[in-house]
Amino acid sequence: MKNTLLLLFISISFLFGIELSFQDGVSAYNSRAENSSGLTAQPDQINIAINAFNKAKQDPNHEIEASIYLLRCYYYKGKFVSQSDDEKKDIFNLGKVLGEKLIEQYPESVAARYWYLVNLGSWSEVYGLFAAAKEGVADLMKEHSEKIIEMDPNYSNGGGYFMLGAVHLKSPYIPFVLSWPSNDKAVENLTDAYETGKPTPSQTVYLARALYKDGQKDKAIKLLSNFIMQPLSEDQPVEDHEQQIEAKGFLADWK
Repeated sequence: MKNTLLLLFISISFLFGIELSFQDGVSAYNSRAENSSGLTAQPDQINIAINAFNKAKQDPNHEIEASIYLLRCYYYKGKFVSQSDDEKKDIFNLGKVLGEKLIEQYPESVAARYWYLVNLGSWSEVYGLFAAAKEGVADLMKEHSEKIIEMDPNYSNGGGYFMLGAVHLKSPYIPFVLSWPSNDKAVENLTDAYETGKPTPSQTVYLARALYKDGQKDKAIKLLSNFIMQPLSEDQPVEDHEQQIEAKGFLADWK
C-alpha cells in the first residue's frame, strides 16, 4: 500500500512539474523580446523557454503543443539571437528535424506543418541554394503549404497562402527541373494571405515585392510606405522591426 501511494505521489508530482514547465515556457516565450536591441534579442528568455518546452513535451498531454512552441523558439533563436552562421545552422537544423518528426507523428496538425516551414525556409537561407536544392526545399514548401490551405486556410492569418506565395516568389524557374514557380501565382496567393484575417508585416512586405516584380510599382510603394508608418507591435517588436527595415530597403531601391 505504501509503495502504491509513493508511486502515485511521484506520478502526480511529475505531472504537476510538467504542467509548471509548460506554463514557464509560455511565459518565457512571451517575454522573448525582453532587453532586445534592434534586431538582436537576448538569449535568456528564449533559452528558458526552450528548456521548459523540452521538459514539457515528455508528457503526452503536452507533447504536440510544447513541440510546436519549440519550433517557434528555434526560429526566433536562430533568426534573432544566434550571431554566426554556424550557430544559426545548428538551431534551424533542430527545427527542421523536429518539424519532420512532428508531421510524421501528427499529420493532421496544421501548426506543426506551418512552423516546420518557417524553420525550413530559414534553414535554406543559411545553408544556401545548393543544400536547399539537394533537399528539395521548394517542392517541400509547396507541398506542405498546399496541405495547410486544404486543412485550414485561415490558420495564422492565411499562413498557408503566405508560404505558398513566398515560395513562388523566391524560387527560381528552372526548365525541366523546377518549372512551377510563377510570380502570377505569388501575387495571387500573397493577396489571399493579405486578405485573410489580419495582414501581417511579412505578408505586406512579400506582397509588395511580388507586386513590384509584376510591374505594379505604385501599388507596391504605397503598400510599404503605409506599413513603415505603423508602430511596432507589443507582442513581436523584433520580428516587426526586421520587416520594417526590409521595407525601407526596398523603398530606397524602388523610388
